[in-house]
Amino acid sequence: MKDDFELKVQQQIERLRQAPCRMIEAEVARKRVAWFRQNDWAAGAHDHPSPRQAFELLFFDYMGLPKDELQVVAETETEIVWLSTNPCPTLEAVKALGLDTRQICRAAYEKSAQAFVSQLDPQLRFLRRYEEIRPYSAHCQEMIVRVDFEAMMRLAIAEAKLSRLEGNKGYGAVVVLGNRIIGQAHDTAVTQRDPSLHAEVNAIRQAVHALGHGNLSGAILFSTCEPCPMCSSLAVWANLTTIVYGVSIAETARLGKSRIHVSATEIVEKSPVMIEIIGNILNDECKSLYE
Repeated sequence: MKDDFELKVQQQIERLRQAPCRMIEAEVARKRVAWFRQNDWAAGAHDHPSPRQAFELLFFDYMGLPKDELQVVAETETEIVWLSTNPCPTLEAVKALGLDTRQICRAAYEKSAQAFVSQLDPQLRFLRRYEEIRPYSAHCQEMIVRVDFEAMMRLAIAEAKLSRLEGNKGYGAVVVLGNRIIGQAHDTAVTQRDPSLHAEVNAIRQAVHALGHGNLSGAILFSTCEPCPMCSSLAVWANLTTIVYGVSIAETARLGKSRIHVSATEIVEKSPVMIEIIGNILNDECKSLYE
């Protein structure tokens, strides 16, 4: 067993030497998603899987980790929190190379874990506390929480309605990290006479100010309408994990709204980052904003 672990450490050292983190992230995400889709368990998944089910599927069924090395310290119907103390090849490789796990684990292994969890249910979100990560702590604190997409979208819709009352164009956006709202805004381009002030721009600016840095990995952007190319590009540079929207660019264009006909998916596919895109959340309610 010790020899197997040392081999894994050496393999990870070579991987980190030879490939950028984004390439590792994409490779690991593909591998995890492929396993999930090929696994018979997926066919019997529940309509509303719990955070515990996602936790056990990822760490015990897929990764094969011992249960006594992932101590659950808090659990509700919408959240599970655990402390990882398992022998970790990535941890040892990063230490050997003089790198920082707070950077490497976030850049290569956070979104790839979310890609797996999203196969079960995209409302389940994988998060890691980088203030408590080895070797800077005795453990790595991680969690899976359930985010209510419809509830978050209703907050964005309320912002869109406020936008209209103020004399703007009626778009709303919310940025969420776990169940913490770190940005909530509407477009102010008309009233502030600045065409860059879309709802998503305003919400993302609030979010980075709330966190004190510009890396929004782990966060979700909710928008009443599919973000335009400018806002999708900002989501890329902010390194958001997920974009959730109500009504598409194509739909609002058919309603007579002036749009640049480039989808958020096209922007992300041509970008250097991995962002999950989910549409049609409260579609009818969002569409009614622009009719």
